[in-house]
Amino acid sequence: MDITELTNALRQDLANAAEVGGEGMKAAAERLLMALDPALRLTLMDALSQAATEIGAQLPGASVSVRLQGREPVFVVEGAPAAPEPEPEAAPAFDEEAGETVARITLRIPEALKARAEALAARRGQSLNTWLVGAARAAASDRPHYSSEGFTGLRGRHMKGWVR
Repeated sequence: MDITELTNALRQDLANAAEVGGEGMKAAAERLLMALDPALRLTLMDALSQAATEIGAQLPGASVSVRLQGREPVFVVEGAPAAPEPEPEAAPAFDEEAGETVARITLRIPEALKARAEALAARRGQSLNTWLVGAARAAASDRPHYSSEGFTGLRGRHMKGWVR
């Protein structure tokens, strides 16, 4: 991270402010700014180190630190989990029952919904995958679907109640 631009911008802002006091004030401000440069860099380094510590606390199994490389701070992340390697592509599976090639997807659902789906699948003596495929087929079909929620007609219209 290049903090030279930050220190130069602060130096310019303070020099502009000192111009109000005339040439004597401007010359004194420039000498003061040259003396403050190391303290300013140290203060910025301290702020970056505190930020790195806070970020590291949010990353499980990793630590973030700031190190100097020459006069510039560099963020270093250690112990971060390695990115998972992509799985090699296998030949597409074939669903004998449906007579179709099977595609693989990753589905992220809330934990409570997953537990409920597992319980429903277990009641039917099915695996979670088989139950989810059935639920997706029912949702994607053009046939009416009956559930505890009521009747879902074609195109997702719902009807509830009793008929005499």
